[in-house]
Amino acid sequence: MLDTTTLRNDILKLKEERDAIILAHNYQVGEVQDIADVVGDSLELARAATTMDGKVIVFCGVDFMAETAAILSPEKTVLLPAPDACCPMAEMITAEELRLVKSRYPDAAVVCYVNTTAEVKAESDICCTSSNAVKVVQSLEQDEVIFVPDRNLAWYVARFTKKQILPWEGFCIVHDQITAEFVRTARQQHPGALVLVHPECRPEVIDAADHVASTSGIIRHVCTSEKKEFIIGTEVGILHRIAHECPGKACYPLSEAAVCRNMKKTDLFTVRDALDRLQPRITVPQGIARSARRAIDRMLVL
Repeated sequence: MLDTTTLRNDILKLKEERDAIILAHNYQVGEVQDIADVVGDSLELARAATTMDGKVIVFCGVDFMAETAAILSPEKTVLLPAPDACCPMAEMITAEELRLVKSRYPDAAVVCYVNTTAEVKAESDICCTSSNAVKVVQSLEQDEVIFVPDRNLAWYVARFTKKQILPWEGFCIVHDQITAEFVRTARQQHPGALVLVHPECRPEVIDAADHVASTSGIIRHVCTSEKKEFIIGTEVGILHRIAHECPGKACYPLSEAAVCRNMKKTDLFTVRDALDRLQPRITVPQGIARSARRAIDRMLVL
């Protein structure tokens, strides 16, 4: 069994040989975050995929994220170390289902959360992330907005606009399990702590929190706040980055069970093997990629 130091050294050597960059989502395990060139949320990683030099992108996340990188950088080799790392929420809607909804609301704009397949993005007018969803919806001319696939994020956006939001009934299985009772219990255990939650949480959890933000937004809030204690309402992998970037702050998970099993499928072994074999490679058919890129680019220009 190779030790962590040997694996890290192997990865760094292969990364240089392959002219590769490693991107890791905030929910990845700590050892993967530590060897990444960029650790961030979906928007930060999408930007990094387009702006950073390198012939190979190793995407430590889930499938839709690697697809987005492949769409934005078709000239690069995009690797997903754990090929079975999927997003259950992204699988809650298909392009065919979205086309049916569009036929029923022909005057509505379609906003798709980045947590969707390339095929769904190709059927959408514009993409969004949790950090820019409100801004994206507010930028649209249409009064009706079909918002897919996350109902909780759709309801959160609806708080900030007079537009009619038509939510799809999808959800994040990690965030949707968090309840307001979790918040009450956490406040009793840590009475001086601020509660920070992700907008994929249920409306009653949003109401019970002190602040709502994307994963990277939560990190920024912890680092810049004068407060010293925080209850973090999102996937527990974020605590590793917070501990690294916000020393001196005490952070407690709102739910110890807030674990995305798919995000945890990537480890140093799979990263090393992906770089060694240049597999598994993620590609998107040209026609789908072209249409999906329009929706992604429209988001990025905001």
